[in-house]
Amino acid sequence: MNQETGASQIPESIPGWGSLEFSRRMGLKALGVAAAAGGAGALSQSAASYAASGSNVIKIGYVTPQTGALASFAGPDNYVLKLVKASQYFAKGIKVGATTYKIQIIVADSQSSPTTAAQVTTQLIQAQGVDIIVTSSAPETTVPVSTVCEQAGIPCVSTVCPWEAWYVGLGGTLSATGAAQSGAFKYCTTFFFGVPEFVNCFLPMWNRVQKQTHAAKIYAGMFPNDADGNAFRAAFPPIVAAETKNAWKFIDGGAYQDLSTNYTSMIQTFKSGGAEFFVNAPLPPDFNTFWKQASQQQWRPKLATVAKVMLFPTDVYALGSLSNNVATDAWWTPYAPYKSSLTGMTAKQFAIGYQQFTGQQWVQSMGSTYSLFEVVIEALKKVKNPHDRSAVANALHHVNYTGISGPMNFNAKTSPAPGVAIIPPVGIQWKPGSKANVGGKVWPWSPYVVDNTLNKQVPLTGVLRPTNK
Repeated sequence: MNQETGASQIPESIPGWGSLEFSRRMGLKALGVAAAAGGAGALSQSAASYAASGSNVIKIGYVTPQTGALASFAGPDNYVLKLVKASQYFAKGIKVGATTYKIQIIVADSQSSPTTAAQVTTQLIQAQGVDIIVTSSAPETTVPVSTVCEQAGIPCVSTVCPWEAWYVGLGGTLSATGAAQSGAFKYCTTFFFGVPEFVNCFLPMWNRVQKQTHAAKIYAGMFPNDADGNAFRAAFPPIVAAETKNAWKFIDGGAYQDLSTNYTSMIQTFKSGGAEFFVNAPLPPDFNTFWKQASQQQWRPKLATVAKVMLFPTDVYALGSLSNNVATDAWWTPYAPYKSSLTGMTAKQFAIGYQQFTGQQWVQSMGSTYSLFEVVIEALKKVKNPHDRSAVANALHHVNYTGISGPMNFNAKTSPAPGVAIIPPVGIQWKPGSKANVGGKVWPWSPYVVDNTLNKQVPLTGVLRPTNK
């Protein structure tokens, strides 16, 4: 049991999952702020009153970290919203039954704060009377937003958060193997992937590089003492062990504190243990510091596969040449053969448009942000009254379509939990850019798809190489 919170619903057999309670407590703490302004009951009454209204406007609230530590995830917001608003259903309205409804999107900045995320969600419900809320970008955003929505009875779709963190954050429990055990949420849904997909994205790359180099099957884990780090520590090694019949040995670098500045002890642990492969889940500045120190202290693993970092070009540029052939996961790329369900725009056109609009390199979060609004439209097509929040929430739980992020089914037999749609990631490596990149512009560094084990629809665009020889 967590002594601080008294939480006992997370199995003690996987104690690391208990740290995911942090995300849930942050959401509930923020909900307490909402309660001070009128209470959860007031939120539900507000929702009911708007649901009974005859408004011909459907209001969608979008909670996003436009400022603060998570702002990189929200970088594509302006471009994505511009395209969404220009698409048919948003520009001309959507016909539900005999009525054509206008759609209004109301954006709220979470400021990368769980407390603020819950506060602005409450404001969207109470002051704006939104019908649906969509949100993205890490447990710090998605968990408190979803918690408030579930409590208030507001349909919600979230993304870019490992499904386990979202599920446990809302009060669900996981078995000793990391499977959903209990907890079904009436109003909230999510799409992304989880720790098993991380493993099965990284492990094939390890195996290939190990064959090339004949390196020892020993991997190092840089997992901090935070929600993501402890979850990875608890789940990642057991899944690797099960997948490989204990062929790979794990070396834990220790549960360090976020924003540490000296990783010498950890690096020496990896060196003395003979670790040749590397996985992590740190804050971006922590990896930047660690990776520079690892190079200085001559620990150079044959392959680095990183999570939570190196997702955006800014992270890569900050490391310069040390970024070469560092691998990570990608849940959206412009190389996939997917199209917008709103306009028919291809993934490649989507990315080129972003680069022309912003003058910056495409980022993978743009795909998931766009998909939030595709999913909403798919649900609205299935209801008789868009202000009937129970009906809309039920429709969200049964969305099954293909859009800019590919096939997505919230009610699939293979879904890990009710209302969860899985997007299978591919493995990418950062390499010097070339004219073959999307749009023909040469960027200093570009992500190349080097492994598509989990999603064969995405073509390979580069060759997997060892991070260090």
